Amino acid sequence: MGTVRYRLAIAAILPLTFVIWLNRGVDAAPEGRAVAATAGSSAISSVNSSAWAKLKALYRRPAAVDFPPDNPFSDAKAALGRKLFFDTALSGPRTHACGSCHQPSLAWSDGRARARGVNSQTLTLRAPTLIDVWSVPVLGWDGKFENLESVAFTPILSPGNMGMPSADEVVRRISADSTYQPLFQSAFNAPDVTRRKIELALATFERTITFRDAPFDRWIEGDERAIGRSAKRGFVLFNGKANCAACHGGPSFTDGAFHDIGSATGNDVGRGRLFPKSEKLRYAFKVPTLREVDRRAPYMHDGSVATLRDVIALYDRGGIDRPSRSDEIRPLHLTRREKNDLLAFLRTLTATPAAAPAPAGKN
Repeated sequence: MGTVRYRLAIAAILPLTFVIWLNRGVDAAPEGRAVAATAGSSAISSVNSSAWAKLKALYRRPAAVDFPPDNPFSDAKAALGRKLFFDTALSGPRTHACGSCHQPSLAWSDGRARARGVNSQTLTLRAPTLIDVWSVPVLGWDGKFENLESVAFTPILSPGNMGMPSADEVVRRISADSTYQPLFQSAFNAPDVTRRKIELALATFERTITFRDAPFDRWIEGDERAIGRSAKRGFVLFNGKANCAACHGGPSFTDGAFHDIGSATGNDVGRGRLFPKSEKLRYAFKVPTLREVDRRAPYMHDGSVATLRDVIALYDRGGIDRPSRSDEIRPLHLTRREKNDLLAFLRTLTATPAAAPAPAGKN
């Protein structure tokens, strides 16, 4: 759901006085700020249960993961993709797998400011998490991949990343491993290995990487004790004054779009490299999911922000004021307590750490 639709949905749900409280310090009238000054924690309790339910519903997880018609889910295909994902045979020196940069124990990233490829080469961008990648329409920090199936062989064949000399060598190696034959047979009704089958299997497995048992999820499903009062105030801020929901709305906490938040500089132009004539896309990067965000430091496309608290401070400042900066970015003037509340809320998006998911069509 896009930015405008979230704004309209939230405006339709919440009472006028509560909307004023949400947006205080941004565009509230003086009388609105007066309401906010006296509202404090009581503002939460002033919202009726119906309004809360409707707001929470905007973030409720879908019943099932969407798989594209040309690559439908099957247990066999996901199992094959899982094996390929963690197989170092897909790298030139047999030292790296897809799972080297996308580790389950590190929220499906690698904990580094920038990814590290074969021969310990530092790459130019941070390894993005794969959590809820199924929900993202185009992929890559600059959006150069039109779908998940088109991603895998770019890092596999990149000399600095996984360092495979050719796609034919990938196919040869996998074909030479007899353990794969029954898996390809089960997944595709034929044992032969092709590049396309590898792409389809990896994408199928990656679409199963999702979490739905974070404290936040339990709260919106009715467990009022799942998150604390500070986090609930943070949720209000997230949808109001802090304006986070403008880009991080919905169950996956991303609009899947590209925005300049006013931090990148120089030749680090993001999507602007693909659309050099677009003023708004200069310095624009993909909006990442906030799922498991507390376990994914450091932050931003280049790992330039060390902590989640620093991320909040960055957005509070409003970033570099320039023509490409997103219209949603501006100084927020958050108080110390508001920053703490927002941090408390973001931490509720982290589920209990788990191993790589077993293949499943519905998560």
